[in-house]
Amino acid sequence: MTAIREPDNALARRFTITSLLRFAFPTMMMMLFMSMYTAVDAMFIARFVGTDALSAINIVSPVLGVAWGLGTMFASGGSAIIARKMGERRNREAREIFTAVVIIAAAVGVVLAIVGGIFVDDVVTALGASPRLLPYGRTYFFIIILFAPVILIQVLFLTFFVTAGKPHLGLAVIFAAGCANVVLDYLFIVEFGMGIGGAAVATGIGYSISTVTGLVLFSRRNGPLHFARPRMRLREFVQTCYNGASEMIVEVSISVTTFLYNITLMRLAGEDGVAAISIIIYTQFFLITLLLGFSTGVAPILSYQFGAGNTGELRRLLRMCLAYIAAISVGATAACLAGAPLFTAIFTPPGTEVYRLAVDGFGIYAYSILFTGVPILTSATFTALSNGTVSAILSFLRAFVLLGAFLLTLPRLWGLTGVWLAPVMAEFLALVVALALLFAYRKRYFGVGGTETAGNGSR
Repeated sequence: MTAIREPDNALARRFTITSLLRFAFPTMMMMLFMSMYTAVDAMFIARFVGTDALSAINIVSPVLGVAWGLGTMFASGGSAIIARKMGERRNREAREIFTAVVIIAAAVGVVLAIVGGIFVDDVVTALGASPRLLPYGRTYFFIIILFAPVILIQVLFLTFFVTAGKPHLGLAVIFAAGCANVVLDYLFIVEFGMGIGGAAVATGIGYSISTVTGLVLFSRRNGPLHFARPRMRLREFVQTCYNGASEMIVEVSISVTTFLYNITLMRLAGEDGVAAISIIIYTQFFLITLLLGFSTGVAPILSYQFGAGNTGELRRLLRMCLAYIAAISVGATAACLAGAPLFTAIFTPPGTEVYRLAVDGFGIYAYSILFTGVPILTSATFTALSNGTVSAILSFLRAFVLLGAFLLTLPRLWGLTGVWLAPVMAEFLALVVALALLFAYRKRYFGVGGTETAGNGSR
């Protein structure tokens, strides 16, 4: 039986690769802007303060990753409950829970700011800062940790803009924050000579744009979601944390592996090695944003076709997505290999030790990009198919288990070559696992070898 087409629903139409890209474009651009302004931030620091300052930022980034992880947990877990309440037309309860989540996140941020501010030297030293990096790390961490409440609330609001029916607002505020950060970096670092402290202030002000925008928007009572009297039962709080736990685990896993990178490279190549991996990671993140943004952007379409029972259309969409991911992965890898000297020179002049280490590292590390696209898409697909368990397992395996294991073993065998090879091996095995999972669930979700539903818009 053919399902009834819903012409007013943007998710119901039959997509081509062109219309898929158009649909995912806002999400892709949002991630691209985020990667661009973080990369530009790093470029200003490396060029006008020094590569030691860049190394110091990478040293303290694991703690900031934990803050992002907590914000992501509250955002994703809370959004699921709030959206469900809104769907059940229990809008008052949704607004009460929303307000409570914001207050709780802000309180957690305040605690992080106080504890981090008091124990700043202990934290920076424990993260692996050498005496040479400690002054930079201390200054940057002390300032940026004061913005911890803003960081958590920014992550919340970027998610709740979508829940409130304003998805394009997230793109707008990220663009505004990125532009503000770049301009302020130039003013504070270059013109005013504030050094790494100026970079931290500029980044904090950039974060604040999303927070202030959300506070203004949600203070108005002319939309479905706005501030109200906070009220949240313990069961709902636990459910919020549980629902968002997988996202937080991924963020924390990335923080742990960043820490492993830092201590390993500090041992093998000193401060210059940490600066080199910072340059490589910033560049890699920029190159894979089109993979991340596309995978996240097409997820609602996959969810819709899954809910409609259109296995044939779902299978067709997945094939198109895999073809796009494969093409972009090859292109991004080629760009990374060919452009390694240029990318590195943006951060540090040729002839320096940091430049040599980064260019050598790119020659191996770049191949990880070739394998990373399919696991990213697969994880997003299983989330879209309401199988968060498989998605979380794959993400955790990729971001922590495999990469952590290779970082702990390969450098002991092959030194710096082992450091650059670790992400390549981890992403390759993650690719194998992702393909195995898609094959294992082919009957359940895609109708391969089982009963196929033609459904809405399929042929």
